[in-house]
Parts: sequence; C-alpha cells; structure tokens
Amino acid sequence: MTFFTKVIFPVVWIGGFGLGTLALWSSHGAQQPKYQFLVFWVAGTAFILWACAGLKRVRIDDRFLYISNYQNEISVPFDMIADVTEIRWISNHPVTIHFRSPTEFGSTITFMPKARFTFSSWTSHPVVAELKKLARLPADAG
Repeated sequence: MTFFTKVIFPVVWIGGFGLGTLALWSSHGAQQPKYQFLVFWVAGTAFILWACAGLKRVRIDDRFLYISNYQNEISVPFDMIADVTEIRWISNHPVTIHFRSPTEFGSTITFMPKARFTFSSWTSHPVVAELKKLARLPADAG
C-alpha cells in the first residue's frame, strides 16, 4: 500500500482536482466557487504531500528490516526498533517504527501495511505485533 499511497494517490488526486479547478477557472461562471475550489485544492495538496511524501517501503527477512524511499535502501537490525505504533482511525493504519538511534531516514519512519479486510477497523494491524515480536518489545495489552 505504500507505493499506492506515496505515488499513485497523490498524482491522481492532485492532478485530477487540479484539472477540475483549472476547468472551473476557465469557465465564465460565478467567482465564489472558483476561489473555494482553489483554496481546497491548495490545502488538500499540501496535506497530501505532508502525509504521503515521507512514507517508506518496508520489508523484512530473518535478520533485518529493509527500508526504502524508492531511491535508497538501508538495512536496520531488529534490535534498533524502540517501538512500533499505528494510527487506527485512518483506514489503512499507517505504521510508525521508532528507532533507538537515528538511521539515514531519521529516528522514525512510517509505512502503509498491506491492506486487510476486516469487520473492525479499530483492531490493530497484525504487522505491528509481528514487528514488536521481532524487536522483542512487549505487546500492547488488549
């Protein structure tokens, strides 16, 4: 989900909404909706870039966590993981890995785990428990 959220979604949303805004501005309709669309497009673009541009691709093997920004990739041993958190109220549950010391990508990285289909979006994504287990961190209660 990281590639979709980092690359595909921003291009489609920013480009599509931008073209819609441009089309509205090139028409001879009322001025008020034009400014509202422009403000919404600029604010939405800023939010999407803030939320999506910093996402990383994460994969693991039996010894390391591999982190990529799609240009560079680093390997981080599991014992460098200090904590693993997620945002449950966002549908894709972005997962943040906090490190004991900074890596080339900083003290934390965020990625989008694989999509899962469940009836309860408030349950923790299984990748959080898996990463905590690999790092030998205590699992969250409940």
